[in-house]
Amino acid sequence: MQKSALPHHAPGSTNHPAMIPLHSHPTRSMIRLMAIPALPGLNRKRGNPNWGRPIPRAPILATEFELRVKQLQLTAEMYTSSRELRTWCDRNRNRVYIPEWLLEKWDITVDAIFSGTA
Repeated sequence: MQKSALPHHAPGSTNHPAMIPLHSHPTRSMIRLMAIPALPGLNRKRGNPNWGRPIPRAPILATEFELRVKQLQLTAEMYTSSRELRTWCDRNRNRVYIPEWLLEKWDITVDAIFSGTA
């Protein structure tokens, strides 16, 4: 007969290898440990604080054309008569937004390669 590596205990004793005590310590239990927060200083609220709130509108930014018009101190009626604005529009026609009606008025064509419609 071969001896087992584990010592043999009586079936009624608490040291029996098959018997695992449910509460090894009266003040420690798995449920109590999970209910206690880890650290009081790190107690944060979970989830998205903006849940259910409408998405705020993005700020309205001026286009480069509008910034240039403001820099030249032009009104809408003065656009077509401004030589500086026409020169700027001609140089930047493929790079920035310029109102279509103004491009048509000055017969400035935009290259299709740069406009994304090709």
